[in-house]
Amino acid sequence: MSKLFEPIKIGSISISSRIAMAPLTRNRSPGAIPNMLNVEYYRQRASAGLIITEATAISHQGQGYAHVPGLYSTDAIKGWKEVTDAVHKAGGKIVTQLWHVGRISHTSLQPDGGKPVAPSPIAAKSKTYIINPDGTGTFIDTSEPRALELSEIPSLIEDYWKAARAAMDAGFDGVEIHAANGYLLEQFLRPNSNQRTDSYGGSIENRIRLTLEVVEAVVQEIGGERTGIRLSPVTPANDVEVVDPQPLYTALIERLAAFDLAYIHVIEGATGGPRDNAPFDWESWKAAYRAKGGKAAWMVNNGYDRDMAIDAVESGRADIVAFGKPFISNPDLVRRLRDNAELNPLEQATLYGGGAEGYTTYSALD
Repeated sequence: MSKLFEPIKIGSISISSRIAMAPLTRNRSPGAIPNMLNVEYYRQRASAGLIITEATAISHQGQGYAHVPGLYSTDAIKGWKEVTDAVHKAGGKIVTQLWHVGRISHTSLQPDGGKPVAPSPIAAKSKTYIINPDGTGTFIDTSEPRALELSEIPSLIEDYWKAARAAMDAGFDGVEIHAANGYLLEQFLRPNSNQRTDSYGGSIENRIRLTLEVVEAVVQEIGGERTGIRLSPVTPANDVEVVDPQPLYTALIERLAAFDLAYIHVIEGATGGPRDNAPFDWESWKAAYRAKGGKAAWMVNNGYDRDMAIDAVESGRADIVAFGKPFISNPDLVRRLRDNAELNPLEQATLYGGGAEGYTTYSALD
């Protein structure tokens, strides 16, 4: 049997296989509060070596899509506790992804109808998801953001460590800091979305500053052994340009080596798209991290199938492989991959919003 199906310890988290369930936004938590439908969804997928929850807002300001969960209210923490209890009872391990969308939001989703925040007041050519008056969901253009004031940065960082503490209170095994896919932290990293002239803009050192400060705050609060981070060096998702990413992300990964993280979660290529959309030397990037003493487990993601995943782990190129959409339609994906069984097809029409259909109704093998 391939190493893909063998257990591994990442930080303080012992997982049953090297197969992770990637974060998957499903828009089924009205009021930003996890509910019993969410409990069943995650319980069904507890056989994953590690579940990484859907992206979860660290604050109301960090919210960017309707009916996605948060970690900033007592009711949300209680709701997540129901989820983690169910997953643990079923023998699984689960971490939550800490999310601030930055400019990928809409005024109707923001506190008091205010503008979304971003490194700079530059609107993204992107869409977000809202609920219409008739209850149906629709994708609309994001709203124009305002630039974060320098004086607001400390409270933003505080929101991250508070959310990490809330995750521990909710029973999670750890957290993943979302610094990918064109959301707030990556907006600070990329030059087309970050036109600041203060200590958070301009040079590579300045643009990686916020991500490193967030990681430091979270690690100080809950420990590096319970903390992962997601990065997407060449994704164009949510209108972030890919401009000379190698030196930027090498500088970032070398600095991350100091934090003793549980894992680094890497999106290879364009998120949900081609793996070769832009040149990037993945091997030298990982080597730069290891050369600085970085020991975190290396998790890869984007378009992996069974053979690719087995090869990645057997070759030592990766320690863990994260699967996204296959876990939606195959709650027992680990077993199906192990047995090389046929996979259920995905129902595209039920991906976002709605109820149980296309969420908890996919069958498992007998």
